[in-house]
Amino acid sequence: MTSRFHTPEAIDLAPLVDLALLDPTLTPEGFTQGCEAADQFGFATVCVYPYQVGRAAELLQRSKTRVGTVVGFPSGAHTCAVKLYEAEEATENGARELDVMVNLGWLKQGQWDLLHRELATICEHTGQTVKAILEVSLLTPEEVSQASDVCLDAGVAFLKTGTGWRGGATVEGVKLLAQVTRERAGVKAAGGIRTAAQALDLVQAGATRLGTSRGVEILQEYYHRGPGSS
Repeated sequence: MTSRFHTPEAIDLAPLVDLALLDPTLTPEGFTQGCEAADQFGFATVCVYPYQVGRAAELLQRSKTRVGTVVGFPSGAHTCAVKLYEAEEATENGARELDVMVNLGWLKQGQWDLLHRELATICEHTGQTVKAILEVSLLTPEEVSQASDVCLDAGVAFLKTGTGWRGGATVEGVKLLAQVTRERAGVKAAGGIRTAAQALDLVQAGATRLGTSRGVEILQEYYHRGPGSS
């Protein structure tokens, strides 16, 4: 399906959006509509629960929009074996991007070897784009810096601000991730992104992906008002 929308000049938001279809009450019709909208707008991915990966892959098999899913979500406290199985099964079912919640217990305890091994194993065994979810709002700047180095060394492609369950993405959090990654990886802002103005602020702060359930509304607002509108 070809996009029917015209991108305004300046920042092209659509290819930065990971459309989150993670509301447990979402109906099958709403899920289908979400996938179709992601294709129409040219979003980067739809991010769905693991059991819905196959259906999303079927709906988007002829689309440039990829299927993403969450692993170890939202706590990150699953065992390594469970996370690896979840990631591998999702890959077999058509997921091409994996948002992996890190084990915050290990992170807070400084168990860097364990954190590295888990992420490296998932990256190596799946061969897919892995985004490490850090929950920046719960971490000190020093923990963010150390965790970022460990994640990048393990092979992750993006660092993600959080699940959205512990507060929304902030400009400060995105700037911190952009600073510590030093363009070695992408930065995904997720949680509480509801307006075009928020989205633009986060992109200007350094976000290269935007995880939001309101991608359609944000893009409609953006195209209606145009970039630079007040």
